[in-house]
Amino acid sequence: MSAGEAGDGAAADAQSRAADELRDEARSVEVLRSDLAFEGVVWDIRREEFAYGEATLTREFMEHPGAVAVLVIDAEDRVLTIQQYRHPIQTRNWELPAGLLDVDGEPPLEAAQRELAEEADLVAAAWEPLLTMHTSPGGSDEIIHVFRASELTATEEVFAREAEEADIVPRWVPLAEAVEAVLAGRVHNGIFLAAILAEHARRTRA
Repeated sequence: MSAGEAGDGAAADAQSRAADELRDEARSVEVLRSDLAFEGVVWDIRREEFAYGEATLTREFMEHPGAVAVLVIDAEDRVLTIQQYRHPIQTRNWELPAGLLDVDGEPPLEAAQRELAEEADLVAAAWEPLLTMHTSPGGSDEIIHVFRASELTATEEVFAREAEEADIVPRWVPLAEAVEAVLAGRVHNGIFLAAILAEHARRTRA
């Protein structure tokens, strides 16, 4: 076998492996009608009629601007959790610093840096993507970008928080403690669960 033939075979094997990878598949369908069904204070509900195969389907979903969240790791290798009241579930749940992509043209990383300052009074020198997720794809088009932040310093000023953010409670916990809280079912915020388990998997995978 020539070097060229060997190279062609390796490329074919790589393409085959890539085709077998577990991966979401983007798919466009013909939208026959799209209406604003409800205009809310924060979220809108859209009703769309679309062709799918031989059927015509109607679905309603929440239009969402997108969001960011930050898994913060300090010099002692602890994770920053914040407790905040969430009215739809009437619970003060533990979660990550997070916020909406509600500033026109603001890239997700800059939004994450802003939210970290606003909710935790922190600036991070090291940033990297951790995961990107659709939080509820059957009922919302929300996509959230989760970043990992470290090498922390305090902001020059303490941010003035209001509404549900006024009584945020911060707590630093070892990652193992956070993982245990997730697996024991003591915390339920989906973004928090995904980020904690992703960080744990990242550290423990071969």
